[in-house]
Amino acid sequence: MRKIIDEMERNTESNNPVFPVTIYEPQLGKIPRINWRELWAYRELLYFLTWRDIKIRYKQAALGVAWAILQPVITMIIFSVIFGSLAKLPSGGIPYPVFSFVALLPWQLFSGALSRIGNSLVSDKNLITKIYFPRLTIPLSAVGASLFDFAISFVILIGMMVFYGIKPTWALLTFPLFILMALVTAVAVGLWFAAVNVQYRDVQYALPFIIQAWMYASPVAYSTELIPQGIWRIVYGLNPMAGVIDGFRWALLGTQFPDLPLFLVSILVTVILLITGLMYFKKMEEYFADLV
Repeated sequence: MRKIIDEMERNTESNNPVFPVTIYEPQLGKIPRINWRELWAYRELLYFLTWRDIKIRYKQAALGVAWAILQPVITMIIFSVIFGSLAKLPSGGIPYPVFSFVALLPWQLFSGALSRIGNSLVSDKNLITKIYFPRLTIPLSAVGASLFDFAISFVILIGMMVFYGIKPTWALLTFPLFILMALVTAVAVGLWFAAVNVQYRDVQYALPFIIQAWMYASPVAYSTELIPQGIWRIVYGLNPMAGVIDGFRWALLGTQFPDLPLFLVSILVTVILLITGLMYFKKMEEYFADLV
């Protein structure tokens, strides 16, 4: 390291161009920490990567942004026929199409962000191996494209609520908090998958299956009221999306507030996943360029 610094000083004295050098040192015995100031300094890169992902997603697509509408709408129709009409699952007095579509919105936001974050480092391996920048910028940029899809689908929900005569309540003011909770959950889980995916490419094949199974383990097509009270609700709260989806229904449809023990457990699990995910991501960061 001393030789590198001396060489940089000699180049400076001789007016030769000096390029910034970032040196990774082993962090044995130290707790990995995120340099938030450095991440903020690269905020423009975060913006451009986000906009790039949005353009690539719909480039040369015949239907364009209509795909952001078709996916939740078609799923809602299937759920309404199977679970609403045939199985006749309770929806708390809410028309089942609206009941399911409100749950599909946070799920689409979560699953889209999780899928993109999980594969983000491998997809951008050319950037990682050539230049230095905070690696956390890549998974965070993947969130923007999912928010874009969410905003488009949300317009459809507004139309459905008007059609069925559903009026929002004061709980609508808390709606941004549940959007944030869905995104934080996606980032928390996605950081784990993104870091592991660099070393074990099996993740990219397992992730779609995990997301599909996770959807049926979440109250998307059914209500948490079907889960017995007590310990089973608390266990069910270990799925952080349970609290998010119940929160969406409460904020938008005015249903009963999410079961408090379930909701608190969901928040706790999300916080734990986020903290540990950031630490593991930072710990593995110095190996990304070698493994990817």
